Amino acid sequence: MATSRQKKNQVETPIDNRETFTSLSKNLNDSESSMETKLRTLYNIQQTDIKIDRIHLLRGELPEEVRDLEDAIEGLRTRISNIKNDVAEIEKLVAQKRLDIENCKDAIAKYEEQRSNVKNNREYDSLSKEIEYQGLEKELAEKRIRENTALLSDKKADLERATEDLAGREVDLENKKAELVAIIEETSKEEETLLKQKEALAEGIDARTMAAYDKVRLNARNRLAVVTVKRDACGGCFNKIPPQRRLDIALSKKLIVCEYCGRIIVSPEFEEE
Repeated sequence: MATSRQKKNQVETPIDNRETFTSLSKNLNDSESSMETKLRTLYNIQQTDIKIDRIHLLRGELPEEVRDLEDAIEGLRTRISNIKNDVAEIEKLVAQKRLDIENCKDAIAKYEEQRSNVKNNREYDSLSKEIEYQGLEKELAEKRIRENTALLSDKKADLERATEDLAGREVDLENKKAELVAIIEETSKEEETLLKQKEALAEGIDARTMAAYDKVRLNARNRLAVVTVKRDACGGCFNKIPPQRRLDIALSKKLIVCEYCGRIIVSPEFEEE
């Protein structure tokens, strides 16, 4: 009963996403044998992640290029739609101005006919002003037609260029997608095997350590969180390691963290094995 009561009262230490190997090493209670096993497991997880990263490197920038092309195509389609709307509006305006010109011509003809039958100067002057006004309206409508016809020509040229650009981008996108699919199909089985392998290895590591591993790996330029000693230096940042720390690393009884880059440093024997 006492044992079950103790289990109920146990509270797991929550994972702190800000935690690093340095802070974690101060709170470890692993025995020497379990520490060596943990270090070997972390090193194997790192090696598995390196292989997964190589697969992603093989895919290169294709996923990003595909996304960029998709965004560019969407932008071109929006632009083409806007140009088509502009063309329709301009054509509608030109048609209206042509109708206005015909109306002006009809009005001028009507006023001229009326002016030929007037009986006094006041009516004659009034009709003359109307004829002059309709003439000005006709000239203004013709000017608007010339301006909008030139604008319409520019818009149609833009539409043609954008349509050609869209067709070219769509071909590029299909080629990039086909290339990406081919690479994914070629490497998907290997990646799936490696992910399962990493998952199995991670079961032997507590959640806090894995959280610290992921954080260090995410922030590292070369995505290495666990490195070996290289020429008496850290294999991650290449800063020299004092002799006593190299001895501790070789014994694999402690979690040794590089004071410069925060990576775990393990024995070179792990790499040889």
